[in-house]
Amino acid sequence: MGDLIIGPRLYGCYKCRNHVAIHDDIVSKSFQSKNGRAFLFSHAQNVYSGRKEDRQMMTGLHLVADVHCADCREVLGWKYEKAYEESQKYKEGKFVLEKFKIVKENW
Repeated sequence: MGDLIIGPRLYGCYKCRNHVAIHDDIVSKSFQSKNGRAFLFSHAQNVYSGRKEDRQMMTGLHLVADVHCADCREVLGWKYEKAYEESQKYKEGKFVLEKFKIVKENW
């Protein structure tokens, strides 16, 4: 038998399978979006941010930008650009990807 090579567990865009995040970068699985569960990631790749806007979230007002897949342009979640409340500052620079918009790859 050959050696089994296991790489990082990845998440891809549900539409085009473009790799957008690594499982090890998950900060929290207990986030909520309008459409259901979401994950907070410390990093995301192969995505781009849209226009920044103040948005009222469940945890208060935040400056956020929608995050789009770099290949198919689908909106996958958002990036926290600024948190106005001190208790929410840990979210700044992090990405929220909606669970139903990402698929597991290489598991």
